Amino acid sequence: MLYIVPTPVGNLDDMTFRAINVLKQVDLILAEDTRTSSVLLKHFDIHTPLRSHHKFNEHGTSAQIVQQLLAGSDIALVSDAGTPAISDPGFFLVREAVSAGVEVQCLPGATAFVPALVDSALPNDRFFFEGFLPQKKGRQTRLKQLAELEHTIIIYESPFRLQKTLEQLSEYLGSERQASVSREISKIHEETVRGTLAELAGHFRQNPPKGEIVICIAGKQ
Repeated sequence: MLYIVPTPVGNLDDMTFRAINVLKQVDLILAEDTRTSSVLLKHFDIHTPLRSHHKFNEHGTSAQIVQQLLAGSDIALVSDAGTPAISDPGFFLVREAVSAGVEVQCLPGATAFVPALVDSALPNDRFFFEGFLPQKKGRQTRLKQLAELEHTIIIYESPFRLQKTLEQLSEYLGSERQASVSREISKIHEETVRGTLAELAGHFRQNPPKGEIVICIAGKQ
């Protein structure tokens, strides 16, 4: 069995009992960053062997992992925070495992965009998850495409690029488009700021943010 195990995006109390039990029982844990995951495992007294598995090595190691699974090993995949494969490594390994006939089970758990979407107070019956925007090639084209969507749009961003992204969103989607910026989700300094894209750009120009960012933007009217 290949288990996809979500881990907390901030508060360690968000870890589920089932996730802890699975990580204790499997033969191996694959981690995006073993240093980050070691802290989590130590906190929950988990002593399962840990191996690095990230976007830079997954194409070279997935075949070997699948062979271990076929040989009878139970393996869990975790990312640094949240659910693996959601803007994190995981998709490639899941696809290879399924293609080889390995059973895959994804546990429910933390994903940053869900609380951000609900906190935004924007319509959440239908939404479009963009993840991270292209950094260079294709970025302007993508912004123009997003401007035409009628669903609430969800974007992940780093604090260092937030200001530039808000200014570009204001330019391409309209400065009066309603939006929200959530950061430090489930942590002590959790914050959601709501307003127009222009207002948010102004706010964070004066208040440089820290922590991982989720931007929610109203769809085109």
